[in-house]
Amino acid sequence: MTETGKPLIHLVDDDEAVRHSASFMLRLAGYRVQTHKDGVSFLDDVEKLEEGCILLDVQMPKMSGLAVQKELNARGIGMPVVVLTGHGDVSVAVQAMKAGAVNFVEKPYEKQVLLKALEEAFAQLESQSRGAMHKADAEKRLAHLTPRETDVLEGLVEGLTNKAIANSLNISPRTVEIHRANMMEKLAVDSLSSALRIAFTAGLGED
Repeated sequence: MTETGKPLIHLVDDDEAVRHSASFMLRLAGYRVQTHKDGVSFLDDVEKLEEGCILLDVQMPKMSGLAVQKELNARGIGMPVVVLTGHGDVSVAVQAMKAGAVNFVEKPYEKQVLLKALEEAFAQLESQSRGAMHKADAEKRLAHLTPRETDVLEGLVEGLTNKAIANSLNISPRTVEIHRANMMEKLAVDSLSSALRIAFTAGLGED
């Protein structure tokens, strides 16, 4: 494959060391990478940039990743977004997914986890014209859940931890873990982001 034929990633992160190490790793994995030092400079150039996937850090000075995402939506820019969040920052990840992020990856990330998230993002880019997942299909999947499994999913949609969900439902965290595992199996997903994507497509958690 020629250099121009490789998929392009726009890496937006204020940490120069992360930009250097991540772009090196992604190039070795077969991607082209354009780095951007912060969200403001990225938005200044975004209308002129080649279409690709956006790998967006959430915690940045000047403008957070969520604010960048909001501005991208306001401008109607449909490039798929994968956000990098702090470890255990579930509520931020949920906000990003609600705003349309394809996936989120926790820092410090494992190489294979990041690459899989980017593969999903590029798959969405290819299928956007066909509609990646229709509402009816998402609703059909959710219909297989028990009421308790749906309760747990709704808690995750709200950005709650397992412990907080357990408290709200008056059950043990271990019971929440069991319902969560069953819910993931019935939805045929292996990550929280994939489960959230189905939930949001079906309209769960809409105000």
